[in-house]
Amino acid sequence: MSENVLTTPDLIVFFGSLAAVLAIGLWASRREETSEDFFLAGRNTPWWGVAGSIFGSNVSANHMVGMMGIGFSVGFAQAHFELGAIVGLMLLCYGFLPVYRRLKVYTLSHYLGARYDERSRLSYSLIMVVLMAVIQMVPALYIGSRSVCVLLGGDAVSRVAVTAAAETRGPSGSVLPAETVGSPTGQEQSRQGRAKLNVNPFYYAFFVIALAAVSASYTIWGGLKAVIWTDVIQSVLLLGAGILLAFLTFSQIGGWDSMMALDRQGAGKMHLYLPASHPELPWTGVLTGLMALHCFYWGTNQFIVQRTLSARSDLEARWGIVVAGFLKMLIPFFAIGTGVAAFYLFQTRLPDRTIAPDTAFTELVKLVIPLGTGVVGLIMAGVIGAILSSIDSMMNSAATLVAVDVYKRHLNPKADERRMILVGRLCILFFVVLAALMAIFVLDPNSEENFFLQIVQYGSYLMPGLLVAFLMGMFWRRSTPAAGFATILGGIFYSWLVEFAYNSYHLSHPGVSHTFGSELNFFHRVVLVILLCAATQVLVSWTSRRDPDKEKLVWTDLTGHSSRDLSRIAFGLLVSIAWFALLGWWVYRETLSPVAAAWLGAIWTLALFWVGMGKGKGGPTAFQGMIGKLRDDRFWAGVLCASAVFLMYVFF
Repeated sequence: MSENVLTTPDLIVFFGSLAAVLAIGLWASRREETSEDFFLAGRNTPWWGVAGSIFGSNVSANHMVGMMGIGFSVGFAQAHFELGAIVGLMLLCYGFLPVYRRLKVYTLSHYLGARYDERSRLSYSLIMVVLMAVIQMVPALYIGSRSVCVLLGGDAVSRVAVTAAAETRGPSGSVLPAETVGSPTGQEQSRQGRAKLNVNPFYYAFFVIALAAVSASYTIWGGLKAVIWTDVIQSVLLLGAGILLAFLTFSQIGGWDSMMALDRQGAGKMHLYLPASHPELPWTGVLTGLMALHCFYWGTNQFIVQRTLSARSDLEARWGIVVAGFLKMLIPFFAIGTGVAAFYLFQTRLPDRTIAPDTAFTELVKLVIPLGTGVVGLIMAGVIGAILSSIDSMMNSAATLVAVDVYKRHLNPKADERRMILVGRLCILFFVVLAALMAIFVLDPNSEENFFLQIVQYGSYLMPGLLVAFLMGMFWRRSTPAAGFATILGGIFYSWLVEFAYNSYHLSHPGVSHTFGSELNFFHRVVLVILLCAATQVLVSWTSRRDPDKEKLVWTDLTGHSSRDLSRIAFGLLVSIAWFALLGWWVYRETLSPVAAAWLGAIWTLALFWVGMGKGKGGPTAFQGMIGKLRDDRFWAGVLCASAVFLMYVFF
């Protein structure tokens, strides 16, 4: 039997935290009189509410548990999911957001409907509901419930001995190479000897239902306002729990520097760039396809962008996005880096134990946290809080799409405010029941795969067409309604076609297989699909009927910028990409050290933002102008981007 590490003090802290979140959520829901109150928190959210809700909605147990598992099994290359996110946040902050807020939209599908037609609007709503209610909510319930079961131990989870060999060791007893641990080959070798987890399905189902019920209770009654309040609290809990676990883990191996020394002598996991043929995180894919997915997730994703639409003003929305970006920059260190540290810690402390990637978090908690102090309960409260903050956000956003884009527009155009709120609440109830049932009856609580990457892969089939429709609709005046709809549907079709074509015919081109692997990585697939979608958008636009009124709903017209401004921004981006590529080439050829390249890249990035800001807002003197720039959100956005660029070279 497994040891139960949740002692009485831990249970008091754990359930006390959940009760506090539930009480605050219900308190925040006491006055929801209009659909704007329910779906957009009355458009009165302060910047810190925007930041906390964006971070809390994004960072679920899939991040805390899943990213730590990938850091453990694959390495620091998983940090691309956080560093690259800054690109998507900046696209939202200074590209998409001004357009959304100028049009005062409830849903992002509203923009597609205005820019294209009703077909595109409805397509977006249906795709996003599937993404949120199935592909993202279900895994959140799964990973959280499974983690609680593992920590409870006892009857909740047992270990079934397979053989006496250790999972991370090969047949000869040597430690498996880093590139095989977590890969199909490594997993097959590791299965030859280990103690397999056996999660009790009844305990697992109980916690799935409990998590679903708690998150649904305040979301149903409180709408987005309750979601934002609880997200902020849960973000604090998650940050506190993650940083505490990281501190205790690194203290066991002598600190960050000691881990880096172990890494240089061992598996070499603290590198951001893996071979182009890597099955999970190829460098060619994370710098292209993953970047595109970031742009979709942060710029065109209803449940993320909805928080910024609820802000009091454009300025507070931008500050919330920038602050959320700084919070995201912490994750590579307290989640992914801690996973790498766990890999080396387990080698010395648990040499004969099998550790599957998605159980690395719970095994680490049991290994480094002092029992009976309530600390385990605090950490689990942070993880469960992360789950709740993601689930409640998805439920509210999915309900917003159905109520506004389906019910109001197609089923009952005369629906009053009270009816809209009622429909929203019923939708939330339906989605949470559906997600809970799928988590219980479809997913295997004893799965050993890297679940975080699976979630992203499933979603990537639906995203490319939508991203191209938004980008080209907003920045290319010539896009037509027919082109937008064709691109959205084409993205789904091309995703399956490209994958089938590569996996069926790559053997006839050995050079391609050698470079990009025997199966097409989904990041590479996303790039190819985006190119096909862009070609479709252009072709259909040039052969279909234009609408002059819809062509006015582009970034330049709605934000007061000229075409020349857009051209300058595009030119600056192209030059920057070329400069960053040159720095990377010099580091690869060892002409330049990673640290030197990091400083050159960071200074270049900050200089671009500084120049782009123009004159400061503080006054006529140079000093006042400088102070004005330091108070400008664009300066701190530049610092954020420069920090991300710095890290992308330091860990080259």
